[in-house]
Amino acid sequence: MLGRAWVTSGPGKMAQKLVLRRLLSLAPRTLSPPGPWAGLPPRVPHGPLVPPGPPAPGRALATLAGCGSTFNVQDGSDFQDRVVNNPKPVVVDFHAQWCGPCKILGPRLEKMVAKQEGKVLMAKVDIDDHTDLAIEYEVSAVPTVLAMKNGDVVDKFVGIKDEDQLEAFLKKLIGA
Repeated sequence: MLGRAWVTSGPGKMAQKLVLRRLLSLAPRTLSPPGPWAGLPPRVPHGPLVPPGPPAPGRALATLAGCGSTFNVQDGSDFQDRVVNNPKPVVVDFHAQWCGPCKILGPRLEKMVAKQEGKVLMAKVDIDDHTDLAIEYEVSAVPTVLAMKNGDVVDKFVGIKDEDQLEAFLKKLIGA
């Protein structure tokens, strides 16, 4: 009887496969694989959680490259303090965790902001966590990027951009 509940073709079949994959990824893996690996402890797929030591000389962690110029907005007052009242120009990236283009644009924009060596800052605003800010700044799609200077929006784009377009956007903002 259970077999009859499963769809055998069409879009329902794909949805069932996705649900099954999701459930299997959540299930704890307690069984040992057959063969010569039987009885061995399971392998940690992504290595240790804590690196064994500092990175090798000449190798920096990518996430630290622009950490001084990029920050996540915590709430409305944080946005007011760090974006609106900031004497430096600020690029505001309105994004969402579920947004595919945001996952491409975010790191690209962070890299380009880091290249500006402190002349411009980048604020990241998750629209699901800060709906009030998204409404206030009329964000109707993500990614939306605002250029702010002295608390005013001076430029804006919606969607993904390549590095040349981002560089032009930033240079226009900082007046270079």
